[in-house]
Amino acid sequence: EVGLAGEIRPVPSGQERISEAAKHGFRRAIVPAANVPKKPPEGMLVFGVKKLADALSVFDDL
Repeated sequence: EVGLAGEIRPVPSGQERISEAAKHGFRRAIVPAANVPKKPPEGMLVFGVKKLADALSVFDDL
């Protein structure tokens, strides 16, 4: 969820969503910083961001 000022807000069940994405073959995820799991699923890179600009910069680094 993105706020009007570009802040990335946490989502309910964020860690479960990341696990399900990994089961379906996703290998990278950009998620709200508050939803970064302590131990990401094996083979999954998880990028936690606080602002929309941070999320866009992840694409530049890939």
